[in-house]
Amino acid sequence: MIGIVDYGAGNLRSVQKALEAIGERACVSGDPAELDGCEKLILPGVGSFGAGMLELSARELDGYVRKRVRDTKVLGICLGMQFLLEKSYEDGEFAGLGLIPGRVIRFASGKIPQIGWNQVFDLRTRLFEGIDEGTCFYFVHSYRADCADEYVCAKTEYGVVYPSAVCRNNVFGVQFHPEKSGAAGLRLLKNFCAL
Repeated sequence: MIGIVDYGAGNLRSVQKALEAIGERACVSGDPAELDGCEKLILPGVGSFGAGMLELSARELDGYVRKRVRDTKVLGICLGMQFLLEKSYEDGEFAGLGLIPGRVIRFASGKIPQIGWNQVFDLRTRLFEGIDEGTCFYFVHSYRADCADEYVCAKTEYGVVYPSAVCRNNVFGVQFHPEKSGAAGLRLLKNFCAL
C-alpha cells in the first residue's frame, strides 16, 4: 500500500489514479494512524510553499513525515519536492522539512511559470531506471530547487540548468508531475514503488 499524504491541498486523486493504473494500491489520508500501514509515502503538492507548509504543520504531518523517512521511502512531487528542502523564498521566507539541504528560489528569467513538457537529463537514480536521457516530463512551476550537486539526481534546463529531481537516503523528489507525464511518468512511479 502506498500512502498519499493529504494535507488539504494537492493533486491527490490524479496521483492515486496513476498508482492504480500501474497496479498499486493507494491510500489518500492525513491520518498518521492510517498512513502507518503504508509501505511508502508520496507527498504531492500544488500551490504556494508557505500555505502548504502551514497546512502540513497544522495537521502535524511535518513531524510525521520527518519521522517516517528514517525507515520509509518518501517521494515528493512538484511542491511536495520543494517541501523536502530547508527553505523557500516564495512570497517571503519559509522553512521546509529540511530533509535535503538546499533552498527553493524563483526563476530569474524567461516566461514564468514554466508550463508544459521539458527534457530531464543527467539521470542518476533508480527512479529513472528504464527511462532514456532527455525524456520529457510535464512541469508547472515558478520556483526551483537550488542545492548541492550531491543531492541532484536529474536536471532540466529552463533559462538555467537546475535540479528537477533530488534524493538523499530514503527521500526522493521530482519537480515535474509524473502522474501527468504519460508512460514515462508511470514508469517512474513504478520504479519508486519497487525501491
